[in-house]
Amino acid sequence: MNHSMNNINKVCVYSASSTQIDEAYFSAARTLGTLLAEKGISLINGAGKMGLMAAVTDAVMQHGGEAIGVIPRFMVEQGWHHTGMSQLLIVNDMHERKQTMAKLSDAVIALPGGCGTLEELLEVITWKQLGLYLNPIILLNTKGYFTPLLEMMQRAVDEHFMRIQHAAIWRVAQTPEEAVEMLFTTPRWDSSVRKFAAI
Repeated sequence: MNHSMNNINKVCVYSASSTQIDEAYFSAARTLGTLLAEKGISLINGAGKMGLMAAVTDAVMQHGGEAIGVIPRFMVEQGWHHTGMSQLLIVNDMHERKQTMAKLSDAVIALPGGCGTLEELLEVITWKQLGLYLNPIILLNTKGYFTPLLEMMQRAVDEHFMRIQHAAIWRVAQTPEEAVEMLFTTPRWDSSVRKFAAI
């Protein structure tokens, strides 16, 4: 596979902070972290010390990779931050956190998660629709978790809430290996897409 298409150095990973979830999700998160470290790709995430966020970070760090966490001050004050990351960037609020994570990243991979994860994912998809974020966005669909969301987004296209071109904004991977491969094979988005933003 020719990896020259995209220069991927830093990947933003959105994921759950819940610890009460199926082991399959943890397993996929650890595999993803391991693959990123092995390929020399730095991880950017929300610096949480629990759940899938921690699982990805721990795998990256255990395999000699770089993990950069971005977290609002109030969460650090609560002690919610991972203390073993390569770098911790403390920001003022959630909006600055999301903006910083996107700005630093050459691509996004979304792992399963709750409202926070879904909200981050939908926001970056919206930014890409508006030509504000041009990099690959990949959903890692472990256990078919994102399938109902994908059906909803397809419905938005079918019912003309989104253009058919917008369905190319995201890619769907079934395995961590496939997600990492897609980082390199997904073409950058053309900012002229803005002309499609208005339906």
